[in-house]
This record gives sequence, structure tokens and C-alpha cells, in this order.
Amino acid sequence: MTHRDNEGLVCSLKFLILLVALSPELLSLGAGVQLQDNGYDGLLVAINPQVSEDQNLIPNIKKMITEASFCLFNATKRRVFFRNIKILIPATWKANNYSKAKQESYEKANVIVTDWYGAHGDDPYTLQYRGCGKEGKYIHFTPDFLLNDDLTAGYGSRALSSIGKVFVHEWAHLRWGVFDEYNNEKPFYINGQNQIKVTRCSSDITGIFVCEKGPCPQENCIISKLFKEGCMFIYNSTQNATASIMFMQSLSSVVEFCNASTHNPEAPNLQNQMCSLRSAWDVITDSADFRHSSPMSETKLPPPPTFSLLQAGDKVVCLVLDVSSKMAEADRLLRLQQAAEFYLMQIVEIHTFVGIASFNSKGEIRAQLHQINNDDDRKLLVSYLPATVSAEAETSICSGLKKGFEVVEKLNGKAHGSVMVLVTSGDDEHVANCLLTVQSSGSTIHTIDLGSSAVENLEELSHLTGGLKFFVPDKSNSNSMIDAFSRISSGTGDIFQQHIQLESTGENVQPHYQLKNTVTMDNSVGNDTAFLVTWQTSGPPEIVLADPSGRKYYTDDFVTNLTLQTARLRIPGTAKPGLWMYTLNNTHDSLQALKVTVTSRASRSAVPPATVEAFVERDSTRFPHPMMIYANVRKGFYPILNATVTATIEPEAGDPVMLKLFDDGAGADVIKNDGIYSRYFFSFAVNGRYSLKVHVRHSPSMSSLTHSVPGSHAMYVPGYIANGNIQMNAPRTSVGRSEEEQKWGFSRISSGGSFSVLGVPAGPHTDVFPPCKIIDLEAVKVEDQVTLSWTAPGEDFDEGQANSYEIRMSKSLQNIQDDFNNAILVNTSKLTPQQAGTKEIFTFSPKLFTEGPKYQPEGEAQENHRIYVAIRAIDRNSLKSAVSNIAQASLFIPPNSAPVLARDRLILKGILTAMGLIGIICLTIVVTHCILNKKKTADNKENGMKLL
Repeated sequence: MTHRDNEGLVCSLKFLILLVALSPELLSLGAGVQLQDNGYDGLLVAINPQVSEDQNLIPNIKKMITEASFCLFNATKRRVFFRNIKILIPATWKANNYSKAKQESYEKANVIVTDWYGAHGDDPYTLQYRGCGKEGKYIHFTPDFLLNDDLTAGYGSRALSSIGKVFVHEWAHLRWGVFDEYNNEKPFYINGQNQIKVTRCSSDITGIFVCEKGPCPQENCIISKLFKEGCMFIYNSTQNATASIMFMQSLSSVVEFCNASTHNPEAPNLQNQMCSLRSAWDVITDSADFRHSSPMSETKLPPPPTFSLLQAGDKVVCLVLDVSSKMAEADRLLRLQQAAEFYLMQIVEIHTFVGIASFNSKGEIRAQLHQINNDDDRKLLVSYLPATVSAEAETSICSGLKKGFEVVEKLNGKAHGSVMVLVTSGDDEHVANCLLTVQSSGSTIHTIDLGSSAVENLEELSHLTGGLKFFVPDKSNSNSMIDAFSRISSGTGDIFQQHIQLESTGENVQPHYQLKNTVTMDNSVGNDTAFLVTWQTSGPPEIVLADPSGRKYYTDDFVTNLTLQTARLRIPGTAKPGLWMYTLNNTHDSLQALKVTVTSRASRSAVPPATVEAFVERDSTRFPHPMMIYANVRKGFYPILNATVTATIEPEAGDPVMLKLFDDGAGADVIKNDGIYSRYFFSFAVNGRYSLKVHVRHSPSMSSLTHSVPGSHAMYVPGYIANGNIQMNAPRTSVGRSEEEQKWGFSRISSGGSFSVLGVPAGPHTDVFPPCKIIDLEAVKVEDQVTLSWTAPGEDFDEGQANSYEIRMSKSLQNIQDDFNNAILVNTSKLTPQQAGTKEIFTFSPKLFTEGPKYQPEGEAQENHRIYVAIRAIDRNSLKSAVSNIAQASLFIPPNSAPVLARDRLILKGILTAMGLIGIICLTIVVTHCILNKKKTADNKENGMKLL
């Protein structure tokens, strides 16, 4: 073992010792919610800066979570509760009796409190973007929901602690990845005994059908398998059922999650679809929280939660920049200068305090804190950026951070709430030496790593402090450095103050050729718009920029910095909406790397602009496991549909990979039309780090906004039956919004940071990528046949074309769920898989299967008229996907599924019978009359003969 290996081992051991030494309080700062000794620590609730100050809001948040803690403790059978909660107060609120926030920020919050930006509606919801058993993104409450008792009536009485159960409902979505057990789109279904049932869990919850004029029989509400308009199923306010919180948390008797004995696997809800008919409790108890904890003793009760009220102070940023000799390689210093200048001149928000430090083997303060109030302040800071590199190759990141802390501590004596932007290309083995200092500093560290020298533990600085991490490859035409700086914001959640990236592109342009393209400026942005052009060598290109009205800007109109090789144009006022066309002419006799970046801010304070947030499922993966790529595309909180979303993934070496993302509810995408576009990425060229950027375009001809609230919701109950009387709640407020006319569409760019891939084999390797799991299988009974539909997977995950399908069915749910391989195989010889992403439809007749008595599940007293179907795809190398979600179909139409038609037939039959009886009676009378007449005539004739 070499000296270097020994040194690395010592550093690794030192790092482990430091982690063990860190207190739980420190560990929870950047790492999110932690479960220790049955209690959750570090839950962060953040109030958006746009929310008006209201001193009733905080007590109501406390009351809701306190109630939720005891509800959660009971619902989890004494397993977990909330121990301490942080509430982040906006800096705009005037009351000053709050503690100073450290690494907490709005963008890191588990629970956010914010309005819908002008729309009416107050549904609490959780944004879930991954599958069953996976954590969600955040819980969303509106201030009105927390303040107005009238709005919460449909979710349960605040006085009866039902709002605590609303929080538990949403927490189960967020933490454990369970889904809703009701379905407003499918309010009833046909069960295995051929009966029409209301979609509910558990089935023991009772109620009655209500028509427009009051209670009515079921057959008045269900017509030809459709729910009649004006009808609803109203539940009794007094129940004996104790489950389920994921169905109807508003009932006072409901205090548990559905388990194996109370779960309704037949109900057509999202929980059954996403979790393969497993109960919520089954999924919850399979979580890491439950695997690593035991129930508390019967005599011990959890303490009520404690709350910390925090408020962000001044916005403070320090750039900590590497100036070692390695920064001279591959134009790293130049690209750093270009990106840092753009950040200081355009990205960092007004009134922010900014300082600059640099480091090689030692740290140096280059600029003490300056508050940005105007362009002169920005230019002054740019002048302090490093202009040259040192002769030293050695780097000491800890020395640089130490100087950075010195800079920010001069404002308030502490680094709490500050941000460090750390840029390095060095190979420093001693980062672990300052992890404890960094962790306790209260500062958030964003890391930007340049080149191929991976710095051990560098990304741990970001992870432990809740910062972002970026990787910038050594490619002259890559714009990753500017993209990284453009992504770094104050973290306050105030979208109206943040810059939005509209364009980021770079190309190696041949001599006397052009880089030419258009940028869409939609009417939600336009303020403080800037075009940045950078080049690699020699002088600037010839620039022509045309706005939508035809006005042109030329190179001379740009502010040019020949030293930094940048040209920047800030559009005065609000930029005109429409297409802006730029042309960059390479007038030189050599190849030029030309790059363009465009940023802007919201044009109106009441209309949130469209945004995109790019991210990955985790920091690293190991071959052959794929990485999940996500892009959250929104306008305010409303999902944007029908966008063209493309991810660009750059490895350390090799060409970038372009990957189109989808919001179709198939493959990697869990929920259709939720505004989160997803895809598997598995085209790993090499081991090492990969940089992610997402580009969103939206055509003006496409509808963009959904008219429903995204995410998983606590159930809104329209009313109850109490003491035999119908008591209706106020109608649920609509959250649909009228869609603005889209004349131009829009364009957005966002960096998604970086991730690492390990274990990629060198050279060609055998196929190890199976088709992805089918998650949207549906079954519909049509006459004597069952029609299946699903989205086609690929040969490899969601790419290409699978080779075949294996479809199996059973009358027993347990059979197909636990032993798919031994369920009945359906003949699919005529079914050829289509290209990934295509809608597949397959029809088969289950007649032989359903008529066979030997397939009757054991223990069922009556015939089951329901079948369960699942599918998996197989590629040409016989690799099989995971078994799909389980679809169900009723084999026969129940006699009361079309009661009106049956009643009409009965009436018609009665009428015809009556008419028949009347006809017989009339015929009898006529015949009798004729016979009597004939007899009378005969008698008269006989009497006449006698007289003669």
C-alpha cells in the first residue's frame, strides 16, 4: 500500500469519526427529516414570502401538527410521532421575536404554506412524483385553509381534531408513498359478487345515496353503469369503522390505516393501482422508518412537539474560488470568470450582500461584503474576481471556506443563513478536516466541480448543508458553468424576484459560419432581460439580435468585456413578448466555441411565470441500475401539460446524451398530467460524474394548463347523514383557472446539478437492461370479451421495442399477486409489442377460463364474477420486466346496473300483458255476442216453423 493510499485511508477513517461525533441536531440541519427514538426531528414548514403577515397562522400550524402527532402515534400503533418542528417565517414579516435561520430555506421545506396566486381553492395536497413506497416532494397548505374554519368543514371539524388527521393523511403520502383510497372519477364499481359498490376503504363505512331531492334508492343514481348527475353517496356521521385515514380522515371513528383485514382491494383507486392492491398499512410497515424502529411501551406517551420559529435574515453570499494552477487547464479560469461576472451582474438578487474569497494552498479574502443596490455595486464586485492563477497546484478547500466564513461573519458575527458558492478543480484529500466546522457554521455550501479530478468528500459539503452540487466538464462548447451559477438563487421561494433562464446553448462554430436560433419571450417574463454572448478566443463574433417587432441590436449595442470575452445586452424596460432571433457570425479564420445565455424576470407581480426545476432521484447509481431524470414544469402551482421537455446529460468524457422526458403516466413517470416529466437514463458511457440540464419548450397551439389541482389530496366530503338528516357542507371551491391566451408559447432552461455513476464495464457488455414495469394496465369488459390497454415499454426500460408480452389472469387476487408464474396464461401469439410509449390494446375472451369450476378460489362461498389480470414484457434476450399493476374486470353486467332500462322493460311488459288481456276479454265478448246472436236467430227461425 502506498503512502498516498495510507493517507486516503486515514482521511476516510477521520471522516467516519467526524460523522459519528456529529450530534443529531447537526445531522438534521441539511439532511432533512430524521427519525430517532420514535420521534421525527427536523420537519421544516415554510411560509412563502408572498403570504401576508397574520399572527393567527403560526398558532394554527402548531395546533394542526400537535394534533397530528398524537393521531400519527395512535394510527401507527405507538410507532412514530413528531418531536420537533421548524417553522420558517418570511423575512418580509415585521415581528422580530424569531431565531435566525441557518441552513433552512423555503426551497428545502417539507411543508409549504402559500396561496394559489390568485386562484380560488384551498385543497391541501402532496406532490408525489415517484412510485409506491417512495417519498414525495412536499405538502402544500394554503393560508386560508389554516385560518378559515368554514373552508375546513369538508375535511373534518377543526374542533374534533380532524385537521390533525388531514396532516397525517398528507404525511403518509409524503413520507411513505401511499396513495388516495377514494376516486372521484370512478365513484362506484362492480365487485366480485356482481354487485354495484361505492368506491371506499374500508367497505364497512356506511351511507346512503342522495338525489337532488333527498335520499333515494341506489337504482335511481346508477344508470347504464354511469353515476347520474345530481346524485352522490353521503356517509353517516356516526360510524363503527376505524379505517381508513387514506380514505375518509374526516370521520371521528376513523383512526387507522387500512390493513390486510380492512383493505378493499377491489376499489378502483390510486392506492390499488400504484401499489398492486396492497393495503396502505402493508406499504407503511415495509418502510425504512418501521424497519428501524419498534413500538413504544404501553405505559409511555410521546411528548407534544416542540416548535422553533425561524426567520431568514439578510441575503449573504460569498464566492469561494479556486486559483490553483489547475484552473489554467482547459480555459477553466476564463469560464469561471464569465459565469461569475454574469452571476454578479445579472443573477444575484438586489440588496444581497456579496463577498469574494479565493484559495490555492492558502485562503485569501479578495472582497469584503458589499451590498448590491445598483449596477455600480455589481461592477465593483466583478473587478475583484481573480484575473490570474497561481503557480501552486496544491489546493486547500478548507482554507478557502475558512476565509469565506470570515467574510460573512463580519456582518452579524455568525455565518448563519449565508451561502457559499465553492468552485474548484483541485484534488484535495483533506476536505473531511473541515466537515464539522462547515456543518456547525449554519451556512449552505453549493459546490461546482470542474474537470475530471473528483475531489473526495466535496459533494458531502453540499449534502450535509442542503446545498446544490454541479459538475462542469472540460468542453469548450459546454455552457454548464453559467447554467450552474444561473440555478443558484436565494432560496426564499419568491419566484417574482428570481431570474429565469430562457436560453442556454453552445456550439463549436466553423470559420465564417453562424450560430443562429430564436428565443421565445412569453408575456409572463420580460423584466430585467439580459442576453449574454461568450466566445473562446480572439475578438467577439458579429452579433445581430432582432426583437419581435423587427428592431435590431448589433455588437456595438452590447457591453463588451474583451478580457473576460463576454458581450452582454440588458433590454430596457419590459422585453417585447414574441420570438427574439439571434445570429452570431464567426468572422475569424479558426473554430470558435460560441455560447448564448438569456435570462429574465417576471413581468407582473400577480402572474407567476412558467418555471422548470430539473432534478434526479438520487446522487449516484451503480450500473446497471438506471437514474431517474425529472423536470417539474409549472406555472405557479399548476402543472403545465403538453410541453416538449428534453434533458441534456453530459458525461466527464464523451458526447452529451439527449433524452426526451414524458408526463404520460408510464415507465418512469408515475402520474399522468401532473406536470412532472420523467424518464429512465441508462446510457452510461463511462464511470464518473454526469451533468444534467433540462430544456422546456411549449407551443402556443397546445393547451398548457390543467384545470385540476395536482397531487394527492385529503378527501373533501360534501356532507353527512346525522340523526337521519342530511347536512351538506359548502360546495368545494373550484381551483380551475381560465387559461390565458398563449400567442407565443414559452422556453425555459434549468440545470439539474450532477450525479455519479459507478461500476460501468469497460467495452461491450451483455444486455442487462430489461423492459420497464407497466404501471397503467386497465381492463374493461365488453360483451363476452375483456379489453386490456397499457403503454408499451421498451426493449431496454422505456427505449426501443419489447419482444413479447406475458399476460396472466386469475379469479384469485392472492394467486396472481403472490404467484404470477402459476396464474392462467393468456394466448398472446398474435400480440406484437409496439414502440415504447405507444398505447397498446389487446382483447381476449375469458369464457373458457370463467366456465372452468376448478379455478374457483378456495374459501369463497359464492361464485366470483371478477378476474384479475397482470402483464410483463420480455425483451429479445429473455430479460423480463417486473409484473405490472393488477387490473380487474367484472365478467358479467349486474342486473341492477341498468335499472332504468330494466324498469322500462317491465313497464312495457306490463302494458303488453294488459293489452293482451284486454284483447282476450274483447275477443271473448265478441265471440260470446256472436254465439248468442246466432242462437237467437236460430230460435226465432225454429219458432217461425212451428207457427207455419
